[in-house]
Amino acid sequence: MAKDLEVAILFADVVGSTQLYDKFGDTTASETVSRCLDIMKDATHQFNGTVIKTIGDEVMSTFPTVDDAMGAASQMQKRISNDKDKSDGHIPVSIRIGCHFGPVVQERNDIFGAAVHTANRMTSQAKSRQVVMSGTSVDHMSDEWRAQTRQIDLATVRGRLDEVALFELLWQPEEATSMLPTIEWENKGRSATKLTLSFRDSVVVVDDRNKSANLGRADDNDLVIKGNLISRIHAKVEMRRGKFILVDQSTNGTFLQNAQGEEIFIRRDTSTLSGEGIIGLGRVAQPGTPLAIHYMCEE
Repeated sequence: MAKDLEVAILFADVVGSTQLYDKFGDTTASETVSRCLDIMKDATHQFNGTVIKTIGDEVMSTFPTVDDAMGAASQMQKRISNDKDKSDGHIPVSIRIGCHFGPVVQERNDIFGAAVHTANRMTSQAKSRQVVMSGTSVDHMSDEWRAQTRQIDLATVRGRLDEVALFELLWQPEEATSMLPTIEWENKGRSATKLTLSFRDSVVVVDDRNKSANLGRADDNDLVIKGNLISRIHAKVEMRRGKFILVDQSTNGTFLQNAQGEEIFIRRDTSTLSGEGIIGLGRVAQPGTPLAIHYMCEE
């Protein structure tokens, strides 16, 4: 039977696990990942949490409070990322952690809902040895834990119109003592207001109300472009702090051409869009050709 809950959702995964298998072989790498998973699960249980599932090198857990989640996250980082001991043959590795507090639907042994996707997004924003959480999570912290956080960025989350504030937990005491004041990100230096994407008869606008647009050959993209070199979800345009960023997620890359005719190629990378120009998915697209996507940025 499905049950509605409000919990802190935490994802923790091993950084660079694929490289571990390539460098140290299957047996040693598997033992290292398994050891990390055990530590993650132990920390979850110690701080009143529930392990929902493990997926490869990742653990997904829930906690009744954000404070409990932060206690577990700190312990995971201290026992794994801070461990430089090479005795007993184990390999020093690091982990990254993301957390978000929000409503979920629990069904059998799994949870569902937009809050789960937001928590996963926090993890993808975290770097090695980082604990990243949403502003909503910080709002539900005690003063003691909140004093160990700082805002580091803003991010867009699929399915949400607003940007999500990203905070970092300074889990090492020496970092907390040298913490800089929180940066006031909102509406800081905002100059661009709207970007229009035009493809044949289709027009998509990215602005304050609609902060991102997906481009690709799959029918559920915001802008659907068919072609044999175009990936299902090829690229995305996001509005971030008054700038428009093109994020390539494809196999064959994306070609940009500005109004001056200068060309840029990006693959699995990002580029800032300004002024106006042409986007080509998978190949160069000249203005007026069938696969040309025209963009115009209003500042």
